[in-house]
Amino acid sequence: MEIKKSGFVSLVGRPNVGKSTLVNALVGEKVAIVSPKPQTTRNRILAILTTDDTQVVFVDTPGMHRPRTRLGNYMVRSAESSLRDVDAVLFVVEPNGKIAEIEQQILARLVSDKLPAVLVINKVDRSTPELIAKTIMLYRDCCDFRAVVPISALKNDGVDIVRDEILALMPQGPQYFPEDELTDQPERQMVAEIIREKALGLLDQEVPHGIAVEIVQFREREDGLVSISATIYCERESHKGIIIGRGGKTLKAISSRARADIERLLDTRVYLETFVKVKENWRDSDYLIRNFGYDDRRDG
Repeated sequence: MEIKKSGFVSLVGRPNVGKSTLVNALVGEKVAIVSPKPQTTRNRILAILTTDDTQVVFVDTPGMHRPRTRLGNYMVRSAESSLRDVDAVLFVVEPNGKIAEIEQQILARLVSDKLPAVLVINKVDRSTPELIAKTIMLYRDCCDFRAVVPISALKNDGVDIVRDEILALMPQGPQYFPEDELTDQPERQMVAEIIREKALGLLDQEVPHGIAVEIVQFREREDGLVSISATIYCERESHKGIIIGRGGKTLKAISSRARADIERLLDTRVYLETFVKVKENWRDSDYLIRNFGYDDRRDG
């Protein structure tokens, strides 16, 4: 296999439009966590697609939003920085027949920077033909998109068309990653994200947005079993009780679901123990934000 074309492609859009679901579908493996909760993605994540002669590095980013905390500021900076030095952009929207203020800002950036962009209208399975058509017309009037592709990333409907459009946009370039590599994330980070994903799925309202996961121990034993110790941090003592649940039921469910996914990721048996600690208002502490892996110096 000889790579002749390559490039970086940023996925941008509002929170919860399905960027991470799309990037997983594009590379054919789960490299980014997903949940129905907004602002699930916090870090910039690279996902790598390698074909016979082309390598595409997708940059999955946090959703563009109006931040309320320092963590939110970090997430928005991470998303904005992803538009620098990329070869193309996947602008992901929903077919709701209108353009929100955040999306107008993204459109202005695409036009001013003259970035080759594909408009991806996701979640068409939840919409109507009339709304989809109205959305297409609204966006086409604002930007000269290379293509407009209605899809359902969740059902893998139309994803192959998006993949083909992006492959066609890639310039001549080298191979950046080994052909069997799917992401730049270290295993510890992926494990922490899996645990956070399961917590997002089991917790309601404000609690999920105030949690972070730290891998305290990651050790492969002589018998091949991987022993992992993780701490889930939250911002309030009352949230700690919710995460643990009555008789530890919720924490056990988080751990059980996470362990199953981690074993698939690592392809080995896993012993996982989880603890819950309180770090009040950590989302507004620059030190703790960096400590939990949300670092501008790494994403810049």
